[in-house]
Amino acid sequence: MTFFLAAIGVLGVASSGPLIAATLGATTVSALAIAFWRNAIGAVVMASPTLVREPRQFGRITQGEFRWCLLAGVALALHFACFITSLQLTSVAAATALVCLQSAWIAVFQLFRGTRHRWQVLAGLGIAFGGVVAITGFDMGSSPQALLGDLLALAGGVLAGLYTLAGGKARQSMTTGTYTALCYGMCAAAVAVMAVLGGQPLAGFEAAGWLGILAITVCAQLVGHTAFNHLLATMSPLLVSMIILLEIPGAAILAAVFLQETLPAGTYAGLALILAGLAVVVTGQRPGRAGRRGKVPGQEPPSDRPLAELGTD
Repeated sequence: MTFFLAAIGVLGVASSGPLIAATLGATTVSALAIAFWRNAIGAVVMASPTLVREPRQFGRITQGEFRWCLLAGVALALHFACFITSLQLTSVAAATALVCLQSAWIAVFQLFRGTRHRWQVLAGLGIAFGGVVAITGFDMGSSPQALLGDLLALAGGVLAGLYTLAGGKARQSMTTGTYTALCYGMCAAAVAVMAVLGGQPLAGFEAAGWLGILAITVCAQLVGHTAFNHLLATMSPLLVSMIILLEIPGAAILAAVFLQETLPAGTYAGLALILAGLAVVVTGQRPGRAGRRGKVPGQEPPSDRPLAELGTD
């Protein structure tokens, strides 16, 4: 059962990029509409159990918790705007790999805040960002549009790191259901504002467009992240984090099979470097003593980590 759930989780999160690219390419759905509906639906799904079990929970939110949730929600909204738009400009494989640099950016943020990382983390950062240079270099030679898509995906990874750090602050005192419902709701509201300002419609799509939005929400937002959240109750955060990295080759394979996406050989080398670098960063960030306690410094026990900390796509 554990292997099955892990496979379902990887398939769910890896399908995000290909599903978004297919929906944007074959329907009139806008990028911000996808971001809005997956978060709005996610907020309702996450809020429902909390409202049933503890209807007063949302009334106990402090000003500090609200501010951290707001920061996380806005960062998540900007993340989705960058990542989903990047899928219209560059390859699914490149966009997914670049946005998955979230854990590397978190390590960089921690460095600026005075955290002393082990040498493995620094080495992993170097390897991962070497992959970034490889991918963007090849896309620079292919088209300015692809390079812009790479830069947007890279920005999406930075914003995802900021979202995770802000969420970690909020989650020090908030339950999973309360935090995710509030954060997803704020994200949806922020996306709606961006859609109005940018003139992107949030409704009025054909049946195929709504089907694509539903598939993205169910596969990536609910099934994929829910499976990993369940695994955290029985597996170490380190192992789950390593499994989640399979999203990078998974998205590349799905895009190649279903979207007939082909990439230059150098781009695949960049993907491999990013995957290897992130693996080193993930292992280097978890001291053995903390791992034996089942707790990562600055985070909660594995069984109570929010879905939001598992990824965003």
